[in-house]
Amino acid sequence: MTATLNATGATTSTVGALIRTGVLAAVAASAATMVVAAVGHAAGVSLDMGGAPIPVAGFGVLTAAFSLIGVVVAALLTRFARRPRRTFVRTTVVLTVLSLVPDVIADAGAGTKALLMLTHLVAAAIVIPAVARRLAA
Repeated sequence: MTATLNATGATTSTVGALIRTGVLAAVAASAATMVVAAVGHAAGVSLDMGGAPIPVAGFGVLTAAFSLIGVVVAALLTRFARRPRRTFVRTTVVLTVLSLVPDVIADAGAGTKALLMLTHLVAAAIVIPAVARRLAA
C-alpha cells in the first residue's frame, strides 16, 4: 500500500485562499482610498487634476483594479517564484514607489498631489501585507 499526496488540491486550496484574501483586501483598500479622498476633499483639498475633477469613486475603482492585478501577480509568484512572499513584497514595494512618480509630475496642486500619494500608500499598506501573509516564505 502506498500513500500519495494530492499536490493539486493543496495548491488549489492555497491559491483559493490567496485570491479570497486578495479580493477582500482590494475591497478594503478601495473603501479606504475613497474615504481618504472624501475626507481630503471635505478638508478643502482639490480633487482636480489637469483641470478635471477626479470622482471619489474613481479612487476606489482604480484601487480595486490595480489591487487585483497584484493578486494575479501573487498567484503567479506562488507557481513560479522560489520565495513567493519575499519576491511579492519586494516587487510590490518597488511598484508602489513607482506609482508615486505620476502623482509628483501631475498637473495638480501640491495638496492634490499629496492626497494622491497618500491614497497609493494607504492601498499598499492594506493589500501588500494581507496578500503576503498568504504566500509561502
